[in-house]
Amino acid sequence: MSKIIVMTSGKGGVGKTTSSAAFATGLALRGFKTVVIDFDVGLRNLDLVMGCERRVVFDFINVINGEAKLNQALIKDKRVENLYILPTSQTRDKDALTKDGVDRILKELVKEFDYVICDSPAGIEKGALMALYFADHAIIVTNPEVSSVRDSDRILGVLNAKSRRAEQGMEPVTQQLLLTRYDPERVEKGEMLKVDDVLEILSINLLGVIPESQAVLRASNIGMPVILDEKSNAGQAYLDAVGRFLGEDVEHRFVKPEKKGLFNRLLRRSA
Repeated sequence: MSKIIVMTSGKGGVGKTTSSAAFATGLALRGFKTVVIDFDVGLRNLDLVMGCERRVVFDFINVINGEAKLNQALIKDKRVENLYILPTSQTRDKDALTKDGVDRILKELVKEFDYVICDSPAGIEKGALMALYFADHAIIVTNPEVSSVRDSDRILGVLNAKSRRAEQGMEPVTQQLLLTRYDPERVEKGEMLKVDDVLEILSINLLGVIPESQAVLRASNIGMPVILDEKSNAGQAYLDAVGRFLGEDVEHRFVKPEKKGLFNRLLRRSA
């Protein structure tokens, strides 16, 4: 059965679009037909991260308004089989998103795709509320800092009260945590929250810990989901998270500082 997943957070800049692109790509690599939708009307970036910005002709809002058919707006990824992108408009505002319009498009997509990933704007404005309203599953993206975690706690409250599942008395939206930009060395210095601290505050299951990595910026700049950079820690961490989402027992990595070898210690002393 098809599943609608929202990638959401209370705070901007935590890596939702990076995570949406990586997660959708990871599911497609596993053989699931997957589409990722940009809900950030007016500030679209998903097409850049996915490397398809020059292929955008029609968008999400065109389809909602009846100006284009869904299959005209969907962009098939050139690198990964089973992966599609539905970009949004750069020129409209978020009022262009209507509940009926979004509902109609999602109903079409779930007939064709195994997974529909909704890349939500930050916070609780209209685009974000629209993205999370229809979700079956929510992945809460947060950084290990107090303000980010507090804002994510607010999003959990919204999911529990204002999603379609909550309104209709259905099973609650499944909620999992994706902790991004994690730096174990800074955690040890007390400059970031520990994984356990974040879990204690939010009280949801941990899907993955994504380490701070230059590979994320490199991948974004060349329009490639970082999960395709399998040599990078971040790429491996996203692959692990996808495995856990699919029910596999995958140990969490990149949560402790790397042990320095003798050569590195000698270099540090001589520096």
